[in-house]
Amino acid sequence: MPVNMYEGMFLLDSSKVAASWDDAVKHVHDILTKHQSEIVASRQWDERRLAYSVNGHKKGTYLLTYFKTDGAELREIVADCHLSEVILRELVLKVHPKLADHLVNQAMTSTPSIEAEEAQGRGRDEEMDERPRRRRRDD
Repeated sequence: MPVNMYEGMFLLDSSKVAASWDDAVKHVHDILTKHQSEIVASRQWDERRLAYSVNGHKKGTYLLTYFKTDGAELREIVADCHLSEVILRELVLKVHPKLADHLVNQAMTSTPSIEAEEAQGRGRDEEMDERPRRRRRDD
């Protein structure tokens, strides 16, 4: 039974998370441990307004989790997430073994809101400088 590292991004119902963050995290961790998963790292990623409503919710809180489990357990984990009232959406990706330690360290030390704003600001400036200039007819 091969064990792989996975990255799970869980979109949680903000109203239920606001009532008790610890209970929401415990709920997600219980789903993972129920299916023999070893949780390596877990943290709140961000809370933001959604681009479109998900099950009537316009706001969500993201929980980033790295865990080890057998690939055969993923189907049951996703099925339990779909049955949950706390979890609105989930995305589970397999992490390459060479990147696992780096991704876990980066996720546990970075702050997504600040980095996203800085990258967004840099992206606009670089985009303006790198765009090809149109030639004028009289050139």
